[in-house]
Amino acid sequence: MGMYVDGFLLPVPTKNLLAYKKMAKLACKVWIEHGALSYVEATGDDLKVDFGLPFGKLMKNKPSETVVMAFITYKSKADRNRVTKLVMSDPRLTAMMGKDMPFDMTKMSFGGFKALVEG
Repeated sequence: MGMYVDGFLLPVPTKNLLAYKKMAKLACKVWIEHGALSYVEATGDDLKVDFGLPFGKLMKNKPSETVVMAFITYKSKADRNRVTKLVMSDPRLTAMMGKDMPFDMTKMSFGGFKALVEG
């Protein structure tokens, strides 16, 4: 079994980026402590492309929103399932749930991916 990746794409109101970053830093710490190999959150920077479908258009984000792309890597899908179960029951993250999130969770896109090429 090869590496497994969880991928996320979401529009975050630009005015909420600082709050989102604080939340993401905590999430990063929790995921890594529970066994994720890596955790990355990145904000759109060079998204005005002349080809393909730009992320902003794909996400139907407003001018007041910033596209965030995130991914978490694991040893395998089984390891991802184990880590995610631990993360979702971690009190540091469950304390955040139900509170005002700095983004609209209904606009978040998420999926699990099998690694096709690793380097």
